[in-house]
Amino acid sequence: MPWPSRSTMSLRKELVMLARQEGANKRELFRRYGIQPRIGYKWLKRYAAEGDAGLLDQSRRPQSSPERTPPAIETKVLELRRANPCWGGRKLRRRLIDLGEESVPSASTVTAILHRHGLIDPSESAKHRPFTRFERELPNEIWQMDYKGHFALRTGRCHPLTVLDDHSRFALSIAACPDERWLTVQAVLTDVFRRYGLPDRMLTDNGAPWGDAADQGWTVLGAWLIRIGVGITHGRPYHPQTQGKDERFHRSLKAEVISQRSSWRDLAECHHAFETWRHIYNTQRPHEALGLATPVSRYRSSPRVFPEDLPPIEYAVGVIVRKVSKTGEISFANRTWQIGKAFARQPVALQPTNQDGQFDVFFCHQKVGQIDRHAALI
Repeated sequence: MPWPSRSTMSLRKELVMLARQEGANKRELFRRYGIQPRIGYKWLKRYAAEGDAGLLDQSRRPQSSPERTPPAIETKVLELRRANPCWGGRKLRRRLIDLGEESVPSASTVTAILHRHGLIDPSESAKHRPFTRFERELPNEIWQMDYKGHFALRTGRCHPLTVLDDHSRFALSIAACPDERWLTVQAVLTDVFRRYGLPDRMLTDNGAPWGDAADQGWTVLGAWLIRIGVGITHGRPYHPQTQGKDERFHRSLKAEVISQRSSWRDLAECHHAFETWRHIYNTQRPHEALGLATPVSRYRSSPRVFPEDLPPIEYAVGVIVRKVSKTGEISFANRTWQIGKAFARQPVALQPTNQDGQFDVFFCHQKVGQIDRHAALI
C-alpha cells in the first residue's frame, strides 16, 4: 500500500530507525510497512550515508556554518522552542545535540535564553517535578491504551485513542476517532498490530469499551484481544495512576497539540496533526524518563505477527470444557454459572485450584473468572 504523501517522510524515518535496531527483522518490517524489500534497503542505505537528507525524494540544502557563534546557537534555541513551545531547557539541549550542533550550552543556559526572551512562564516551570514510575523491562511486554478526553470539532467531536509501549514510551498510535465504540477500537488496533506486531498484554481501565461491570467485567473487544493472543490487565478502579504513562502522554498531547489551536475543522485535520506530532514525539522529542533519549531508540517491533484469521480455540486433553450460552452462562456441577456474554457461543476451560470446590475459568490463555461449587445459591 503506498504511503500517504503527508506522512511519507515520518514513516520512512520511523521505519529506518526500527530496522537499524539490533536484531531487527528487516524483511518483516518492510512487509508491515507495505513496501518491497529493495525499496526498504534503498532507504536504509541512503540513511546510513546521508542521514535524514537521504530519506527525501529531492536533495535538501546541506547544513552550513560548521562553527556556531553564541548568537547563532541562541537563534537555534529560539527556533526550536517556537517549533516546540512545551519543551524546556533539557529537552531543547538534547535535541540540539541530536541534530549535530556543536558547542551546545548547558540546560540551565538554554533555560536562561528562554527566560530572557520571555518564552517561559514561571508558574508553568513550578509544575514540572521529577516523578519515578515503574516500567516493564522489554518493549511489547505491555501496551497502555486509553481514550483522551474528547473535544469539539466544527462538525462533530474527536475522541483521541492512544496506544503507548510501557517500556520505551513509544507512541504506537494516536487515532482521531469519531466515537468510542468497540468496533472503532478494533479497527485501530488491527492497523497497529499489522505494523508493530502483537504485545504480550494490554493495560486498560475498567470503563467501556474495555470493561463492562454489568457483564462480569468483560467485553467483546476484550474477548477478541484474548482470542488473537493478547493478555488483558485492567487497572484498579478509580486509580488512573495505574496507567500513569498514558495519562502523562495525554497531558503532553493536550499541551503540545490539542491546545495549540482554538478550533479544529474535522477528523482529517486532527489525524494529520496527531501523526505529525507522533513522529516528533517518537524520533525527535527527548524524553526525561528515558534519560533524554527518544522513544524510538528503546523500541523494537514485536516478533509476534498479527493473525489475519482467528486461531482455533484449543485446550489441553483432560481439561473440563464448557460452551458459553448466548446469554453468557455455562452448566457445571448441576448448576448454571454466569461467565459473561462477551464469550457467548465460545468454549471455556475449567481448571481446579488448590481450594476444594473452586475452579478457575479460562478463555484461551486468559483467566476470566472463578466458580465455587460450595457457594450458596442467590
